[in-house]
Amino acid sequence: MIDRREILETASRMSLQPHVVEKDYVLGWMLAGINAHPALRDSWLFKGGTCLKKCFFETYRFSEDLDFTLTNPAHIEAKFLTQTFNEISEWIYERTGIEIPARFQTFDIYTNPRGAISCQGKISYRGPVSPPTLPRIKLDLTADERIVLAPKRVSVFHPYTDAPAEGINILAYAYEELFGEKVRALAERTRPRDLYDVINLFRNTEARPVASVMLDVLRQKCEFKGIAVPALADLEQHRSELESLWQHMLAHQLPTLPPYESFWNQLPAFFNWLQSGIEPELPAAYVVAEGEVVLRQRDLRLPVSGQAQSFIEIIRFAAGNLLLVELDYEGSTRRIEPYSLRRTKAGNIVLHAFDVDKNDHRSYRVDRIQGARVTNATFTPRYAVELRPQGPVGS
Repeated sequence: MIDRREILETASRMSLQPHVVEKDYVLGWMLAGINAHPALRDSWLFKGGTCLKKCFFETYRFSEDLDFTLTNPAHIEAKFLTQTFNEISEWIYERTGIEIPARFQTFDIYTNPRGAISCQGKISYRGPVSPPTLPRIKLDLTADERIVLAPKRVSVFHPYTDAPAEGINILAYAYEELFGEKVRALAERTRPRDLYDVINLFRNTEARPVASVMLDVLRQKCEFKGIAVPALADLEQHRSELESLWQHMLAHQLPTLPPYESFWNQLPAFFNWLQSGIEPELPAAYVVAEGEVVLRQRDLRLPVSGQAQSFIEIIRFAAGNLLLVELDYEGSTRRIEPYSLRRTKAGNIVLHAFDVDKNDHRSYRVDRIQGARVTNATFTPRYAVELRPQGPVGS
């Protein structure tokens, strides 16, 4: 098991509470244990918001749930689950020292609205910074979902020093299916996290699926649930409710909460793309100078100080959420739109940005940045935002 210091340093770098990072750490090993279990490896399909974050793209929204569709309905049985998770817990403890006490595991079997058996589990754990009252992971298991696309085995993002040398992987829904499920969930339950995820995925232009494929997946998902394919007009009636819940349901899962309006206001563009298939016009990347290399690794560890690394994470979060940054640099503060991180021909690492007060492009050496703060002011990109990781984990 990693030590307390690593959790605290990661939390500081990511501007998150330590218990949020600890849960992300334990989730990684829980997925490793599920994948290592012979009865589950090829029959449990990982899905949901945690799957998006751990296996595809950095959404910056941390989660506490593990959602699976089971291809073998017989697995939704209390005795089987109790025995299986005792075995998984022992496997994890032997490799990490994470304690998952059997007496604090519960599995509630119930009949879902479609008349099929489902399960909600709660699994407590003790990690490097756990309080006396143990935190827990929620487990959501269903066996009657409609699976439209073939699942794929993907890598799990586990950016901690005890990651196994061979990595961690899991059988998961295809990216297009996850995206479609998020849109269906937004229409069905209209929760802030679904709005955040849908727009975050839509903004990730390099991974955006073909609209016709997405629409076909969505139609089948909605048909199975007995609801109509959503349109913008269907969500209008929920607008005030979404706004009122934005802070309460999302703030603890993000380093900084972006304004609700910046996500709601992109829904028209999303639905226009979904229905028409016409890609929105995108800005070009800022010109790459001779010898420059764009840095887009998912776990971006650079040869800079810990403080500078923290500033980079703050800036990357702001870029992903299209928020201005207050940058302290060489004795003054500038308001910038962050766009790209690059290594120059001379070996310096520089941030390319647009200074909104000077109305001009600027580049800043990362080792000279003295502070960085996310603001609540949004921006419309004038260049391609290259501070997102490029490509899914499993690509």
